[in-house]
Amino acid sequence: MSTESAAPTPGTVRPGGRTARTRSAVRDAVLTGLAEHGYPGLTVEYVAERSGIHKTTVYRRWGSVEGLVADALDLAGEDAWTPPDTGTLESDLRALAREVTETFGSASAAAAPTAFIAAAFQSERAAQALRDFYTERFARCESVVRRAVDRGEAPSGTDAAAVVRAVSAPLFFRALITREPIDTPLADQTAAAVAAAVRAGAYLPTRR
Repeated sequence: MSTESAAPTPGTVRPGGRTARTRSAVRDAVLTGLAEHGYPGLTVEYVAERSGIHKTTVYRRWGSVEGLVADALDLAGEDAWTPPDTGTLESDLRALAREVTETFGSASAAAAPTAFIAAAFQSERAAQALRDFYTERFARCESVVRRAVDRGEAPSGTDAAAVVRAVSAPLFFRALITREPIDTPLADQTAAAVAAAVRAGAYLPTRR
């Protein structure tokens, strides 16, 4: 059977052109619904009413709440965000860490992203979409480390992916696991520690 005759899986359709506004309106409704009600309280009916898109259209294009959440994450990954380029590794890492604190440092700002993470524990489709989102986002951030290598701030061969994850991991742990507050001083401390570890060669491949 050809791809032309196969019906698309609900929640994987990527509308374009004039229907892009529909997708954006639905995404905004999903974000609001997650922030207000969490994943368990999000319904297709709520999204349809909030977005102004007919419920039948929502069901046809996204199929379910899982499809809505997955597509909202897909759309978030299509943004034009670029990692900081401040001129030094430590200041770039500091800027990245501060973005995490801005996103998860207050209840209001963290409501929607936290709900996305919670959804990933209840839906495999949401989990895959979340993994894809962070894989792509971290890949963008690896340029921070590559520039540091070019400037001589980091040893050649430094594992860029590991560095990027290391600067955010302690903040995610406090915000999402131990539920401790995170703030700018903690972000700066984390960035400084990771930058020092990079300079010491801690992120070079381990020889076996």
